Formats: sequence, structure tokens, C-alpha cells
Amino acid sequence: MKKIILLLVLTFFIMTTKAQIYKIKTITDSKGYTYEMVTNDPSNSRIYTLKNGFKVYLSRNNDEPRIQTYIPVRTGSANDPSENTGLAHYLEHMMFKGTSKIGTSDWNKESVLLNRISDLYEQHKAEKNPKKKKEIYKKIDEVSQEASKYAIANEYDKLISELGATGTNAHTWLDETVYKNNIPSNELERWLFVEKERFSELVLRLFHTELEAVYEEFNRAQDNDMRLVNYEMMDALFPTHPYGQQTTIGTSEHLKNPSMKAIHEYYETYYVPNNMAIVLVGDLNFDETIQLVDKYFGSFQYKELPVLKKPTEQPLTSVVKRVVKSPSSERIQLAFRCNGAGSKEALYVKMINMILSNSGAGLIDININQKQLAQGAGSYTSFFKDYGLHSLYGAPREGQSLEQVQKLLLDQLEIIKNGKFDDWLIKAIINDLKTQRISSWDTANGVATQMYNAFIQNLSWQQILDEFNELDKMNKESIVKFAQEFYKDNYVVIYKEKGINDKLVRVENPEITPITLNRTVLSDFYKKFSQLPEKEIQPQFIDYQKLITFDHVKNTPLSYIKNINNELGEVYYIFDFGSDNNKELDLALNYLSLLGTDKYAKSDLEKEFYKIGITYNIQVQNERIFLSLQGLEKNIPKGIELFEHLLQNAKPDSETYQKYVQTIQKARKNSKLNKQSILNALALYARYGENNRLRNNISEADLLNKKPADLVKISKSLFDYKHEIFYYGPNESVIKKAIQKYHNFGSGKEYTFPVTYKELESDGSLFFAPYDMVQAEILFQSRGAKFDIAKIPYAKVFGEYFGRGLSSIVFQEIRESKSLAYSAYASYIVSSDKDKYDYISSYIGTQANKLPQAVDAMKYLMNNMPEVNKQFDNAKKSALKQIASDRITKSNIYWSYLFAKKRGINYDLRKDMYSQIQTLKLKDLKDFFNREIKGKTYNVSLIGKKENLNWNSVSKLGKVHELSIDELFNY
Repeated sequence: MKKIILLLVLTFFIMTTKAQIYKIKTITDSKGYTYEMVTNDPSNSRIYTLKNGFKVYLSRNNDEPRIQTYIPVRTGSANDPSENTGLAHYLEHMMFKGTSKIGTSDWNKESVLLNRISDLYEQHKAEKNPKKKKEIYKKIDEVSQEASKYAIANEYDKLISELGATGTNAHTWLDETVYKNNIPSNELERWLFVEKERFSELVLRLFHTELEAVYEEFNRAQDNDMRLVNYEMMDALFPTHPYGQQTTIGTSEHLKNPSMKAIHEYYETYYVPNNMAIVLVGDLNFDETIQLVDKYFGSFQYKELPVLKKPTEQPLTSVVKRVVKSPSSERIQLAFRCNGAGSKEALYVKMINMILSNSGAGLIDININQKQLAQGAGSYTSFFKDYGLHSLYGAPREGQSLEQVQKLLLDQLEIIKNGKFDDWLIKAIINDLKTQRISSWDTANGVATQMYNAFIQNLSWQQILDEFNELDKMNKESIVKFAQEFYKDNYVVIYKEKGINDKLVRVENPEITPITLNRTVLSDFYKKFSQLPEKEIQPQFIDYQKLITFDHVKNTPLSYIKNINNELGEVYYIFDFGSDNNKELDLALNYLSLLGTDKYAKSDLEKEFYKIGITYNIQVQNERIFLSLQGLEKNIPKGIELFEHLLQNAKPDSETYQKYVQTIQKARKNSKLNKQSILNALALYARYGENNRLRNNISEADLLNKKPADLVKISKSLFDYKHEIFYYGPNESVIKKAIQKYHNFGSGKEYTFPVTYKELESDGSLFFAPYDMVQAEILFQSRGAKFDIAKIPYAKVFGEYFGRGLSSIVFQEIRESKSLAYSAYASYIVSSDKDKYDYISSYIGTQANKLPQAVDAMKYLMNNMPEVNKQFDNAKKSALKQIASDRITKSNIYWSYLFAKKRGINYDLRKDMYSQIQTLKLKDLKDFFNREIKGKTYNVSLIGKKENLNWNSVSKLGKVHELSIDELFNY
């Protein structure tokens, strides 16, 4: 296939200072389809509008024979009726349940029962007597059980899975609901065939079980204090507008009292072609694609949209203060309200946000983070259709108050208002944003995401492209003037304090009878779909030796892959050792990132990098170290010079080190309050016992006694050890010369042997840590045999068929049939290292009082794999199509090569996988399951509120070890 260089022209953004002129051109093709293009558009996109108002965004990217698809609907939770919040989001879930053709074995019989269920829900919503409500719900459950006999659960997901789709999902937000799939390009018409039917009508089947899944999502939000802070911030920022007065997930009361009638009314109002779009970016033909889209979506009927007059917020005239409490560590968040996407005000806010926080040279970066005056700080912007916001946030150091962090953040705004920032920063920011766009638009998903955002926010493609010209019109004087007028005592501040969240909603489980899944039944629609013709995509497997240039610079290996898409480059120094070899490596290299040199103060060094648009990154892993530089190739040699200068000439500073130790101490303290950190620590303990990486840390006493000069010596000596260099960019010779000139090649010494962490045999132990939360989360892990390449095809198909995704057995049984969890999965994880063990794992996140039933359901499945031939065939087809349409390109070729080497392989393993999966039978998978998974003993990690757990049930899982936080973290 001919390679189309989608983004080469993007380099003009930075190679010239002259503003590009973007004008909309209207063109009619030979078939009579009219589309808009924008002159000088680097993505060469086309925007069509069908006769019914349906928008079609098309762009070509031939990196792989796949298409990133989005179907955005211009409505979200801001359009929810106030008495039915959460409706848009719940509707999104129901759009996966099928229609009168998809997902039913007998629509005539099923529809009668669904109408009865709808009537019962209206009665349930109106009834105020709790006892009578329960009686009505019991009737809903009875009729739902009867209706499920005609439903084919997850048939939409099975259809999409058969296409070889990945990333099947959707999301709802304030102004948007977006449906997502990434499909093989040869399956475009069959995908359109399914999606046309999917969006042609709404059928609310399997309603009450899915409602419980949404409620579990509500519970997950309750346990996520980032969301809790955001809810409070939005409520204060938008005291009358739906943005602040109704959350996307909805209230507990509304979720428990839904109206199927209201959901249908909402669908009929907003899911109309003139309020929808389709975004397709990938390996496509423009003319053929628009004809196909018109064939399937052109028949939808145009319908006038209601004119909703949302409240206009009055200006904030004082500081609005709120407090949120939860078990995690303290932090503060400020937010200023501004006009919405596409406004002049939003552009100024975007510019000021970048002056405050960018890749290292922003005021917050330099004046707070690099000086370690707070535990961490930053800023971001969010722009919606009606309004936007600019938020500044920070976490306090030990002994520091939230008010002190607040002052630090506001002081940075005062610096802007007083014009005390460098003039060159404005141009550097614009160049940084342009580079970010080049990088993002180098992928199909990057362009597609920008397109659906443009649609949702009512922005033309010309406006998107012209943004840099608008930013370029700004100067220091206009920015200062705007800041002085905009940033006053007109903000919201949220104090996130450590404490008990007394707003958590805990409810009883409804009595739900598991529904019938009808796994072996196919609808007539599915049968027709299966008969549609499809072109086969032939897989392409890569030859690492041909695609990677293996070279040397002096005694150091240099690997190179040419970037033919744009002028960006990436250079990596790679060390085959890490913190397992020496715990002090992580300490030393992170300390290095805080230091200046004998030539540059730290802030000046960061400014030098930002001026040339080069970012650097230091990443210390357990078994490897990566030092990297990214940016325009023409500036990378200067970046190499600066980076090598830092490594060889960093100046130790005792005060900086003492603050660094305090930062580490506070980070450790914070991690002991964080739910995810605790769950991760539990998982490590269950796998390795007390001798695990997390517990094997540098003690506080040792931290305090370290000499900064000794840590700098570790950084300076890094290049003395054996390492290799990888470059992805347009021209290897440019970088090779820079490396020869500036690199310290060293002597190629071998590093010390690593510490080994012995993986425990799984003996049925259960490790528990208490945490105040609504849900409980449980992870089962069982050590398998050592790495065996032959198991990889089985693990791939097992994931598709049994444990992962919307059409998997686990999802169907635990969520779809029994409504026992929002999140549940199971995996056979083949080791990424030839010398280590495979693992079998399963996970459940659910309301604490559902845990016993959920665990029983999972345990049964992990010992009794259902055999469903059609479902297995789908999983097998999906796996084969994913491999056939997968293309390893660009720098990923090298990372794939490194990954293969770690497994002891020197070729593209997908070739064997594809061949072996083709001959795989359900009996083979069942034998694999019986041999490798069935009957396994697991070590279990459990986190939840102790008082809410059923300990009779928990104790049956194994010997319970309740671990204190200190035991888990050992600091």
C-alpha cells in the first residue's frame, strides 16, 4: 500500500514565522457530494454535511489498515431534565443494548413486556411509600426476568467484536455523548450497517440490571476524591447553570427512580441527524466513504431541535470557598470561570495557563515546583460550549497550610499581572503548542479527537487551524491587560482536607433475579450481517533487522528508524539496569532533575530547553533506565549539548537536597492515604510477600544522611556503564554528529547484579487493608508456570472470549446477567520476561455488600468455563482481524524489538500467533483452561471499609492477614 505522508506539511508551523492563511473552500465532487476543505490544512480533512444535516468528518492516515471512528451527539448531562439527572449518561449505556432487530429473538413478545416494565417504572417513580416501592420493584424484576428470555445479551458487542474492533466504548460529559470504535478498514461497510441500525431506534432492554451497573459507576465516583473535588468546584463555579447543578452521573435518588419514558423522550429529541456527526480517520478513500455514510445515515429524518435557554451566570464578585473531606491527602484547587470554546477570552486564558505551567519553564514550574515550595502544583484549562474554566491546583508540604499554597498560586498570577515574565516566552509557548499538535496529529486518534471536539463545540475546522494565528496576535501588553481585568477576587477555591466524607451514599442491594443470557441464540439481523461480503486484510509482519538500522558511535550501539512523517525527533539513552540494581539510582536521577550546573541556574537551564522547544525526561524503572529528548530535529543537537552538560556538570546543593528529602517523606505519607496506592501495595504483597520492591526502600535515616555530592557522582558516572542509544527522526547523521561531539561514551562497564524478588507460590492467603469507601475492590492472583511462547495465542483468544471486553463471558455473567459489579475481568498474563512466571488474575470492583455474590460468581467461572461455539468463533475472528490489521510503525518498531528481546525472541511474534490462532479450536482453549487456570489457588488482595464487609464470606477465601499501612509500605 502506498504510504501517504499525512503530516509532513505540518513542519511549516515552526519552520516559518509567517502566519498561514486558512480559508474555507467548498468543493463538489463528481457524485454531487459537497464538502468543505481549509487551505493549508496539514490534515487534508474534508467536512461534509448530508441533506438531513448529518455532519461527516473525514481524514486519511495510512499508517495501518484501520479507521478510528467516533459518533458524537451534541448533547450531554447539561441537557438532562432537572428531575432526571444522569439520564444522558444512562442512555449512553442503553445504546449498547440493541434495537428491535439487534439483540432480540422475538421482538413482538419482548416489546409487550418492555412496555409493561416502562409502565411499572413510572409507577415506581411516583410511589412515595417505601414498602409499596419495593413491591413494584419486585414486579419489575419478575417481568424483566420474563423479558430476558427473548433478549440476546451483548449482541451489539458480539457484532462489533466479530469485525475485529478495539476500543469499543462511549462517554458522556456536559455537552456531549461520544461513541467509539477502532475498526479494520475493510470492515467499514459492515460497521456502518450495524451502527445505522443501532442509532435508528432506542430499545431499553435489560434495563434494571444495567441500572445497577450505572449505580456501581456512581459508587466508584464516590470513592474518587478527584471527582468529589470537581463536583464541588463546578457547583460553586456554576451556581445556576446545569454545568454545576447536575453531575453527569446523576444523583443517587434519580438513579434509583428512573423513567424509561423520559429516556425515550430525550432520545427522540436529541438523537437526530442534524445533532450528530460521524468522524472517520484512517485508511479510507474519501469518495467511497462518503457514499457509504450517506447510504446508511442519509435516510435518517431531520428534526428541529428545541431551543433551550440555559441560565446566564452572574459574575463572581468575591471568593467562594468550599471544603471537601476524604481519607486521602490534602490539596487545594482554584478555578476562574471564563467564556466558552472559541471565544477570545478562552484564547487568553489558554495563553496564561501556558505561561503558568508548561514543560518546565512556566512560572508555577520554576517558582514553586523547582524550588520545592509546595509538594506539587500546576494549572489546566477546560472549555465547554457555554463556558470554560481555568484551574490552579497544589498540594502542601509537611506543615504547610492550604492557604499558604493558595497564596503561592495567586502570587504567580500577580507576576503576570505585573508583567514580570520574559518576552520570549509568548513565542516559545506558541511553538510548543504547534509541536504538540504535530505530535498529536501524527496519529489517527489525535486528528479524530480534535474533529469530534470541534463538532461538539460548534467550531469550524478553520477556527481550529487558525488558533495559532490568533495566539500570535497577542503581545505582552495585551496579556498583562487581560490578566489585570480577568484575575481578581472572582474565583472558587476548594480545600480538600483529610477527614471523613460524611456525604457518602450507601444503599441496600435491590433483589435482582439473574437474567437469561441466551448465549447461543442469534437474531435475524446477526444472520444477515454474517452474510455481508468482506474483503480480507492480509497481515504484515515486520523484520526488525530490515527496519532498524543498527550502528555504533564509537563503542556505543546506536539504533535508528527514519521518521518520514514530520520534522520531529526522539533520542533515547537506554541502560539495561535500574533500581533493582541500585536503589540510589532513582534517588540520584530524580535529584538531578532539580539541579542547575556550573553554568546555568536550574530555572535558566529549563528556559534554555523551552526556548528551543526540546523536552527531556528521566525515567528510572526497576530493570531499565531511559533518558530521552524530544522536539524538532534541528534543535535536538542543542538539546543533547544541554542535557549532557547537566549530567556532567550538575552542582550539588544541600538546601535543595533537604527539601527533596522532605518531598519524598511527604509523598510517602500521602501514598499511605491513597486508595489506589494501597491496593497496588496489597497486590505486590500478595505476589512477593514482605520481600517486595515497595518495602525495599531507602530508609528515612539513610535519606537524611545521604551526601548530595555522592548522588551527583552517581548521575555523572551513569554513562561509564554499558548503554545504547536509539533515535527516531528524519536524519540520523545530524544526531550522530551531535552525539559524537557531546556524548560522554565512558568505558562500557557492567552494572552490579540486581536484587531478586522471589514470587510466592499461591497458597490461598488473603491480604486485607481497611479503607473508608463505598465499594470494595478485590484482586485474585495465582502464579503460573514460567514463560512459554506457545501459550501466547491461547492467552490472546482467552482474553477475547472469556475475560476482557464487553462481549466476554466474565462481563456477561457478572455484570450483564447478575448486575454484581461495574468492573470485572479475568486474564491469563504471559510473562514479559523469559525467566519469569505467567500469572492468572481476576478482579472485581463492586459495592461492599455485593461482594460475596460477586466473588462466588467469579470463582465459579474461573473453574467452569462455559463453552459457546459462536462466541468462541467471534473471539477467534476478532483476534485474527486485530493482528491482520495491526501495523507496528514508527518508533514502536524499536520498542517492539526490545520487548521481544526480553522474551528471548528476535522476530515478530505475531506471525506465529496468527498462524496458530487460525487452527485453534474451542476444545483447545478448554484444554488450556483446564490445564492452566481451573482449580488454581489464589493469593487475594482486598480493600474496603471493614465494617461493611461480610467476614464470614471473606474468611472462606483464605487465611486472612490484615495488614497495617506501615506493614504494607515499610516507611
